[in-house]
Amino acid sequence: MLEIEIKVKVPHIDEIKKRILTIGGKHSETVVEEDLYYNAPHRDFAQTDEALRVRSAGGKTILTYKGPKNTLMGSKIREECNVQLDNAGAFDTILKNLGFKPVAHVRKLREYYTYQDFSIALDNVDHLGEFVEIELITENNAEKAAKRVDELAETLGVVGERISISYLELLLSTQ
Repeated sequence: MLEIEIKVKVPHIDEIKKRILTIGGKHSETVVEEDLYYNAPHRDFAQTDEALRVRSAGGKTILTYKGPKNTLMGSKIREECNVQLDNAGAFDTILKNLGFKPVAHVRKLREYYTYQDFSIALDNVDHLGEFVEIELITENNAEKAAKRVDELAETLGVVGERISISYLELLLSTQ
């Protein structure tokens, strides 16, 4: 699976929210997401542009591996694999015993919306500000998906510099 995504820092997230609802988007949930990122003992994920994250939100815990980023038409594209964890504490112990080290904690209030086959997130990230992410998941036609993401961004008025780095990288760059 490929994740096609844009991320833009916005000054007024409420205006974007109104536009999502106006075009028929549906609010699915609002959660606080706590993301703990790890680095591997055998390679530096900052150098390989990979990420290993444990996300706790809404009573669920998800382990995510993200492969190196590519870009297409201003959209970020990367491999993403997810698995649900039953016991985050035990998994943290396993990772630490294998030599993985926690490197950062990212906390955000995220409002999820759906529109057609898009996932839209309105994020208020601690120490970073407000962002909009528009995402499509595809198995094959990344170029077509990137074009569709662009079109939706224009419809919603999501303008500004597209940020291709993660919240983790943004947070680390401010420290």
